Amino acid sequence: MQITTVGIDLAKNVFQVHGVNGQGKAVLRKQLRRDQMSAFFANLPPCLIGMEACGGAHHWARKLQAFGHTVRLMAPQFVKPYVKSNKNDAADAEAICEAVSRPSMRFVPIKNLEQQSVLALHRVRQGFVRARTAQANQIRGLMGEYGLVVPQGIGYLATRIPELIEDASNDLPGSFRLLISRLVDHLKLLDRQVDEIEVQIKAWHKANEMSRRLEKVPGIGPLTASALAASVGDARNFDSGRQLAAWLGLVPRQHSSGGKQNLLGMSKRGDAYLRTLLIHGARSVIYRATQRADTDSWLFKLTARRNKNVAAVALANKTARVAWALLAHGREFRQGYAAAAA
Repeated sequence: MQITTVGIDLAKNVFQVHGVNGQGKAVLRKQLRRDQMSAFFANLPPCLIGMEACGGAHHWARKLQAFGHTVRLMAPQFVKPYVKSNKNDAADAEAICEAVSRPSMRFVPIKNLEQQSVLALHRVRQGFVRARTAQANQIRGLMGEYGLVVPQGIGYLATRIPELIEDASNDLPGSFRLLISRLVDHLKLLDRQVDEIEVQIKAWHKANEMSRRLEKVPGIGPLTASALAASVGDARNFDSGRQLAAWLGLVPRQHSSGGKQNLLGMSKRGDAYLRTLLIHGARSVIYRATQRADTDSWLFKLTARRNKNVAAVALANKTARVAWALLAHGREFRQGYAAAAA
């Protein structure tokens, strides 16, 4: 029984394994518990193993690679068409085994421990930012119920709210003043948490050569550079800069048929967090470009004929392609490189 390809349906405690031989015949259907996984695959001859990119997938990919296996991760939406019947663990494992053997399948790069750790910082920071925004909106809404309107902008809350609480001329009950004071303290705590995590991210950014190289691109700061470097990893996994831009969801969505090309808005696939960072960075670059009013620049001409939101997506797409070129070829960013080459 020579097993050449294995599909694993991951779970919390029970894992379903499906294996086939060189002729594609199923020779292994087995259910393993978490504590049995390592021993089973350590004794299995090296083979191709496929898994869906889900929670814990990168951990198991690194672990199985250490046993000598070739591991491939796939997006779940690419595996779904290979499920033959009703959904269950055995059918899912068989579909994964079939999908990983397809030559045209697209795979997810396996992240190392360092990449996962810095991405965890980004995710936690993002959660604190959302909680901070929600807390600020709650404070603003509660004050509005008493006819006290605070100007837009989270920075105004720290200065205006204490003044309104201390103002004896308004009709705020004492219990409400104490409640708002508690919410403001919570808002300050969330703000401090965001700042502390940003310090950790910037420290990783300064220690990472790839991240420092990306920061030199206009529209990419330490946060975007570190998130890109950790998410992309080896840029040579992508064939071109356009493939990276498509992976980030920055290319048009197609609905073409009968030889007629029909391009819609951006596809919005992939990591929404990375896409948001790139688009916000592009907005900053566009703002500076319109201030300088360089009529010969590509960006100024683009903003003159298209909406600024469309221009921001187009610039983010271009930035992603530049980032791929820097990472894939080990180059340093040079302003006006394309113009000099022409």
